[in-house]
Amino acid sequence: MSNLGPEGPEDLVGLAGSWAVPVGGDALFTWDYDRRSERLLSLYTKGKQRQWDADKRLDWSHEVDPGDPLGMPDELIWIADSELWDRLPEKERSVVRTHTAGWMYSQFLHGEQGALVCAAQVVRMVPDIDAKFYASTQVMDEARHVEAYDRYLREKIGVRYGITESLRGLLDTIVRDGRWDFTYLGMQVLIEGLALASFSIQRDLMTDPLAKAFNAYVLEDEARHVAFGQLALRQYYQDLTDAERREREEFAVEACHVLSERFAGQELWHNLDYGAEECIALTRQSAALRVFRYRLFSRIVPALKSINLFGPRMQQGLETLRLMRFSKMDPDETSAADEAKALEIEQEELRRRSRQVEEAIAAGRGEPA
Repeated sequence: MSNLGPEGPEDLVGLAGSWAVPVGGDALFTWDYDRRSERLLSLYTKGKQRQWDADKRLDWSHEVDPGDPLGMPDELIWIADSELWDRLPEKERSVVRTHTAGWMYSQFLHGEQGALVCAAQVVRMVPDIDAKFYASTQVMDEARHVEAYDRYLREKIGVRYGITESLRGLLDTIVRDGRWDFTYLGMQVLIEGLALASFSIQRDLMTDPLAKAFNAYVLEDEARHVAFGQLALRQYYQDLTDAERREREEFAVEACHVLSERFAGQELWHNLDYGAEECIALTRQSAALRVFRYRLFSRIVPALKSINLFGPRMQQGLETLRLMRFSKMDPDETSAADEAKALEIEQEELRRRSRQVEEAIAAGRGEPA
């Protein structure tokens, strides 16, 4: 099995190679077109109506700061609260910001391709026609995300990294399993839930308008995907046997452990060579990373509770990770807030572009801006 990409980054060059993963499970056809889930159909309608074109929705003419292409606050640079960071000249700090952005967006790119493959598997494997309908809109969403992350990395950041071993291992487990509910649980609830929280943090903290708008639009899509996973699994997981529940809870808890460890950025620090082991140690000790990583599970824990996968084993595992406080959050309220925020950012982006046009017209006429 070959690597998805090289170990290190490639500046303005595509990642090489491919990754073949054997998949299981049946391709399920259904001739029952009359059964209908109103909530799934409503989600499907939203999925159709809220498609967006990355070429047109995002202002690719916007020039980013080459030393900080996302407008990333230093609290998202995990070594920024260290003496090592204090010793670095500003030119080197800009290198760290750019490579951190490249590493982070590369993992989003690889994760979105994983979601694309899994969404296509859901269309093939899921037994209900309504779920097939919705999953087909998610295939288009994920293709758009892959397209846009790839373009952002090529045109705005200029640095790309291969997939991390932790993300690759989790995707391998999800794709190989032939049971449709494992695909839902692994991708729709766990990976998409983590992405949802990460995009929300970036949407709120990034200052570059292109990055901010991009994260808001992707976040709105991902909120629907997580809701889809919850709707599909909620009833199904009520009827599990003890053995079936134990297997899924153990998988989910182990995935949470894996996901919680994926942010040390070993590939990043080995490539930058400011003292890789010191940087990795500083990252693991970073108070900012602990807060960031903690917030990432704010979407996963309520989703696990929502799908009735919240027995004693699950609660004990989440307690060990100190994540149980998130079980009190209402995922529907959070999703509605994300949708409202995305609309607000979209309107602000339209106003910003309108001002740019007016200023260009005024400049052409020799008028004061």
